[in-house]
Amino acid sequence: MLNIFTLANGRLVQEEIEALEELSQFQPIWVDLESPTLEEKRWIKQYYGLSIPEDAMDEDIEESARFYEEDNGELHVRSDFLIDDAENPRSVRVAFILNQHNTELRSRGVLFSIHDEDVPVFRLLRMRARRAPGLIEDAKEVLLKLFDADAEYSADSLENIYDELEVAGKKVLEGNVSDELAGEVLAAIARQEDLNGRIRRNVMDTRRAVSFMMRSRMLNAEQFEEARQILRDIESLDNHTAFLFDKINFLMDATVGFININQNKTIKIFSVASVALLPPTLIASVYGMNFRLIPELDWSYGYAYAIALMVASALVPMWYFRRRGWLK
Repeated sequence: MLNIFTLANGRLVQEEIEALEELSQFQPIWVDLESPTLEEKRWIKQYYGLSIPEDAMDEDIEESARFYEEDNGELHVRSDFLIDDAENPRSVRVAFILNQHNTELRSRGVLFSIHDEDVPVFRLLRMRARRAPGLIEDAKEVLLKLFDADAEYSADSLENIYDELEVAGKKVLEGNVSDELAGEVLAAIARQEDLNGRIRRNVMDTRRAVSFMMRSRMLNAEQFEEARQILRDIESLDNHTAFLFDKINFLMDATVGFININQNKTIKIFSVASVALLPPTLIASVYGMNFRLIPELDWSYGYAYAIALMVASALVPMWYFRRRGWLK
């Protein structure tokens, strides 16, 4: 899918391109390619003179090669964006190509973005740019606003984690946690821990991208100050992710502690039963070993006496355990 974005009265306007001839009708500042076909890549190369690298969205590219500037002025940035999906939270690799210096290219001042699936941050920026005139002025502003929206999207995801952990914490701290409930809580905590780790990695990647833009001296004074504000926001997110890791560990330890308590209760039952049955076993052994023939032939009340004594010897330890509170 090939979408271009132009500025009209200070607002960002989206146009979907379905033919090469349509590109000549617009002067975009942002060209977005979602799962681009070979034909759409050919249109970009033919009209804008831009060749999209084959490894643009490779996941195994070295970290040091994700931010660089070509000799012709093209600025290449590869960054990950979070998708906070309840079923499958994940990160999506997006390749950005920005050219601001080469006047021979018709792509001068245009930001190109290439990705495999729709990114929520992109939708958020499009919605804001349509409603707020003057929010975006050029291609550099688009890239900077995307990273700003990414930091805010990560903050919203952290708020959701707080809410989910609060629900899990109430279940755990109420006590009387059964094994089934503990399993549900552990699964919920594990999901939030995974999401928290992805957010931390995402903000780290955003920090690196914004820092690269600041070092490349491509930003004016106002944009440079905005980039510094994004870094400060990311710094505050780091503190929240660290706190959430501690909270997750606490809830994990508390839940595992309740599981151990439940297991100890089960083991205690077997321990009490084994101790209580030791005297009857001893009585039965002594009773059966003191007769030369069948016991009933020597003592007609032997069985009744032995059984009564065995029951009494079992009840006495149980009464003692109950009095000490060991059966609760």
